[in-house]
Amino acid sequence: MPLTAALLLPVRRESGLIAGRTMSCGLWKETLAVAEDYLSVCSISSTPGSQTATPPSPPSESAAAMRHLAMDMEAHHRARFHALAHSFLSQCGQDPCACLRRVMEELVGDGLMNWGRVVSLFTFTGVLVRKLQEEETGQGTGVTGTDGLEDRKGLAGQESCRALAETIANYLGKEKRDWMLENQGWEGFCKFFASAREVNQDSSMKTALFAVAGMGIAGLTFLLVR
Repeated sequence: MPLTAALLLPVRRESGLIAGRTMSCGLWKETLAVAEDYLSVCSISSTPGSQTATPPSPPSESAAAMRHLAMDMEAHHRARFHALAHSFLSQCGQDPCACLRRVMEELVGDGLMNWGRVVSLFTFTGVLVRKLQEEETGQGTGVTGTDGLEDRKGLAGQESCRALAETIANYLGKEKRDWMLENQGWEGFCKFFASAREVNQDSSMKTALFAVAGMGIAGLTFLLVR
């Protein structure tokens, strides 16, 4: 190997490491931004008088796509998601974030990761945010009287959105970083959204598109009711 090339090799390696760290950090930040945006919208929709409240514009194309797909998924599986959230909070005790992390890890324990499952995780966590706010305000059908409820009351509003959003970002932006990058990150998610929108008028195609997400919902059911 020529001397010049040998001298440049460590520099190139270091540059590659720096680029990799920068990309990883950027992915984590974008994941956090998408998660915080969606959970904040869910939080707004659960507050008193929010029927007329208009959420702020999404900060990015990927955040807008997540709003659309996750809300659409909740609309199609509302009863199941709400029942699962109730079961989750009745079992998670004082730390919903740690419990959510365990659910995410087990949910893809079969190694099958896809955008449908990512959407199902966002949808489920959005429902959790609403349930936590119901606990705090005494509205709806929260898990009143459950062990750990008093300690969880401090985890509501913007605090719960941030904590749960960081849990999602840590998992997708770090643990599943390789998968995210292999699938073009959030740019790839926007392409997935474009495909979903193209078949939006065809219910059979839409059902097929979200079948992979249904596997995730079934996994949540197994984890939380066993």
